[in-house]
Amino acid sequence: MPQIPQKVQELTVGQLSARSGAAVSALHFYESKGLISSRRTSGNQRRYDRDALRRVAFIRAAQRVGIPLATIREALAGLPDERTPNRADWARLSESWRAELDRRIEQLGRLRDSLDQCIGCGCLSLDKCALSNPDDRFGGVVTGSRLYGEPAS
Repeated sequence: MPQIPQKVQELTVGQLSARSGAAVSALHFYESKGLISSRRTSGNQRRYDRDALRRVAFIRAAQRVGIPLATIREALAGLPDERTPNRADWARLSESWRAELDRRIEQLGRLRDSLDQCIGCGCLSLDKCALSNPDDRFGGVVTGSRLYGEPAS
């Protein structure tokens, strides 16, 4: 990993990419979503403050555990003066995200457990299919695919 001298307070997008492991396109995307910011030089090149490294690390860690970017943006915007998150911020925010993650884990477990009902089906027209139509209210009344208002045979 390339070392950046301590006296350097601003990073180019290439330096930020190399140090953070995030692709340049990802950094541009994060910036377009308001997750990180840069200033422009007179030559219209992006320059990021050194603290962008920690912000990108925070964003990527939150993404790895499944936190949506909109939620990450809200969390960053909620910090005083939109400062860079620290260890205490991560602890507080990760605790607030725990219930949502637990709900998603439970949902994925149910999906995994119902997956074997569709293996080999091919057409996904089983009497009840949790994958193709998880909220099917008519599955108990009629089988197969039907359009609303179509008479049952």
